[in-house]
Amino acid sequence: MKPTTKEEQYQSILPQIQELIRNEQDLIANLANIAAALKQVFGFFWAGFYIVRGNELVLGPFQGPVACTRIPFGKGVCGTAWKERRTIIVPDVEHFPGHIACNSESKSEIVIPLYGNDEIVGVLDIDSDRLYDFDEIDALYLEKIAQIAKQFKIY
Repeated sequence: MKPTTKEEQYQSILPQIQELIRNEQDLIANLANIAAALKQVFGFFWAGFYIVRGNELVLGPFQGPVACTRIPFGKGVCGTAWKERRTIIVPDVEHFPGHIACNSESKSEIVIPLYGNDEIVGVLDIDSDRLYDFDEIDALYLEKIAQIAKQFKIY
């Protein structure tokens, strides 16, 4: 039976992501496949990763239109999620103080920190071209995806 709810879609993609990365140790390959799987299943406007390099996040594998290449610590939604060490859901990016507009079509956003040895090593960033597109279900399952990636030590 084809998943019909958002939660069912996440539940069906979790084992698929586990299989995609189970036997691959390359960071770029794994992050690329995770971003592609998320974009394919959910049709997100933008899905991808930023990797911590010094005091900024540097663009990693993604699916979607061109993106900002570097984001300073504490700036924008991604930099704020890194600084505050927490998942951030932004229902309307126009109302997020200091939002970095990489693409004017982005309307809502969710960012999940990626942990490696209790340090933030990157973020998973998902953008939608619809307002109020993300909720606690997205947070719960995207955090599980981040844990799967950590479990397989891909970052």
